[in-house]
Amino acid sequence: MLKVGLTGGIGCGKSTVCRLFRQRGITVIDTDVLAREVLSPGTASLSALVAHFGQDILQPDGTLDRARMRELAFQNNDNRRQLEAITHPAIRSLLQERIACTHSPYVIIAIPLLLEKQWHNLVDRILVIDCSEAQQIERAMARDGSSEQLITAIIRAQLPRSDRLEQANDIIHNDADLDALRPQVEKLHRYYTSIASDI
Repeated sequence: MLKVGLTGGIGCGKSTVCRLFRQRGITVIDTDVLAREVLSPGTASLSALVAHFGQDILQPDGTLDRARMRELAFQNNDNRRQLEAITHPAIRSLLQERIACTHSPYVIIAIPLLLEKQWHNLVDRILVIDCSEAQQIERAMARDGSSEQLITAIIRAQLPRSDRLEQANDIIHNDADLDALRPQVEKLHRYYTSIASDI
């Protein structure tokens, strides 16, 4: 099974590219979705977060207040490291389970922190979705309603754009619109399908 790790900075368009691969019949495993699963009410990971950060990270219905958790995580490095220490082992375990159940020619694994957290040993190729920092900020603010200050802090916490591009096997440039994305995805889809049988 060819495993393609899809990554990129906040607001680069990872979700849009994932949707285009799905439209071609390819299984996409999104680690952000897995993170929600491992932090659902009643899980050991959510209990551990509450024990460390307190009850105010919960919504009234007992679910995680993701906006509050995100603020805490980017207030300082210790908070972020603690969040990752609690959640990442559970996410990796669930990811391995999902890969084992995949039946498409190859699998796209969306991992925002693929390079930052050295998860690249889980994949065969690294696909980076890239755009300018100005576009990242504009898109992320429009999508999340977050402040420019928070989005900028998230960008600074991620790997620099140049380092990410340097480690890429494949790059999709998302500086334009959907019509510019589609042929790039189609070209890579054909390439991945052609080499998948050799893995």
